[in-house]
Formats: sequence, C-alpha cells, structure tokens
Amino acid sequence: MAVPKRKTSKAKTASRKAANMKMGAPGLSTCPQCHEPKLPHRVCPTCGFYDGKDVVNNAE
Repeated sequence: MAVPKRKTSKAKTASRKAANMKMGAPGLSTCPQCHEPKLPHRVCPTCGFYDGKDVVNNAE
C-alpha cells in the first residue's frame, strides 16, 4: 500500500483547498416596482418594496 514519504506542508494543503473555494457572483433579479437590480428574496434597497408591498416606508 502506498504511503506518503513526507508530510504535506500547510501551504501545499491550503493552496490545493483554495483552488476549489472560488466565489461566484451573486444572482441578481430586478425589482418589479423600480426595475433596479436587487438580491432575490430581499427588500429592494432603492424603493423599499417586497412582494408588492411597501415594507420600509410603512411608518404611518
């Protein structure tokens, strides 16, 4: 059975693991009210609407 001859260094292990840890761009959707890009399932930072309701500027 094959056995490693030397201990694998921390730098070698970290660089191998880092090759698979690439970040992807976040998926953006458009707000149906103001048509600005926003993250899905979140309140629109521009107009404050979510699911067709004004949730941020609803102070009254």
